[in-house]
Amino acid sequence: MSSSWAPEVLGLFTELAAIPSPPGEEREVADRVRGYLEGLGLDVSEDEAGARIGSNAGNLLCRLEPTSANGGLPIFLCAHLDTVQPTGPLEPVVENGVVRNAGGTILGADNKAAVAALLESARLILSENRPHAGIELIFTPKEEVGLQGAKAFDTDRLHARVGFVYDHAAPIGEVMLGAPYARQLEVTMRGRAAHAGIAPEEGRSAIAAAARAISDFRLGRLDDETTASVGLIEGGTARNIVPDRCTFSIDVRSHDETKLADLVQELLETITFAAALEQCEAETDVGESYRGYRFTRGDLPVRLACAALEREGFQPRLGLGGGGADANVFNERGRPCVNLANGMTAIHTPDEHIAVSDLERMVDVTLALADVARDEP
Repeated sequence: MSSSWAPEVLGLFTELAAIPSPPGEEREVADRVRGYLEGLGLDVSEDEAGARIGSNAGNLLCRLEPTSANGGLPIFLCAHLDTVQPTGPLEPVVENGVVRNAGGTILGADNKAAVAALLESARLILSENRPHAGIELIFTPKEEVGLQGAKAFDTDRLHARVGFVYDHAAPIGEVMLGAPYARQLEVTMRGRAAHAGIAPEEGRSAIAAAARAISDFRLGRLDDETTASVGLIEGGTARNIVPDRCTFSIDVRSHDETKLADLVQELLETITFAAALEQCEAETDVGESYRGYRFTRGDLPVRLACAALEREGFQPRLGLGGGGADANVFNERGRPCVNLANGMTAIHTPDEHIAVSDLERMVDVTLALADVARDEP
């Protein structure tokens, strides 16, 4: 039910949102999170992941030791500290019950709304002496650029085997049963440079080869499970030089791992064919962004999430996501983890916003998760 602590979680969120923390520069917000938790009398540890992944902050782990006399199920909760790169000032303002950024860039609700909800929940659990079966809070860096913090986190440090991430931009109540497998392709076309006006026939255009390949790709939403996109392209040195080099990046995703492998092979064959037609050479590198996962309605983390949402008056809505989150990494490591919607809207855009009521209600949901986990046999 709606609670009276909205000013506290709102203040936390707007304070955090005003701190720039693009991937790799999470230090200031990490220090604020750590200071807040230590102010509650909790111990916070930071691993060495930052140095390994190119960030000035590592993963933070804070453990609330169990207080329930009846056992129950320990859980972990995760949010990421970084945002996409802001392009203007960060000036959170509240207008008609909604938090927006007056600075003309992102707000950072992705994922600082989740950070604020976890911090406020920890405060309430301690101040109200709420019994629980053990709660671990994880805050990761560089999520927005490949889930790097979570990938560098040692899951053996966790006592809990079941967890929840609040990193889905949709109305509260949505529970992600699955997320796709994802690959990235980095492609370099190599041609031959020549003067574009004096001897163009001596050149071999790497840009033309790239353009031919891209025009033959199947892009966009290919079916209900599969997407493909060319997101970056760069090439050439001057207008009057036939370009001898062009690079581009492809993002491919599918909930079906076999479909994904087939699509990657199709793209590689298209690239090779286009390069040959333009008498260029193609270099390709295929990397795994993250592995997908799939739950059913009866699986433990889904069941707990639905029970917590129902306690707070939400009708759970089960679906599949199209993006990756730290949950992908935890599931791959054998720690079942569900991604929950937390009300953030228009993320990664200047129109990003979140309702104050959603900030508040995610605190309610967090406390309900702690309760249903405590009552788990």
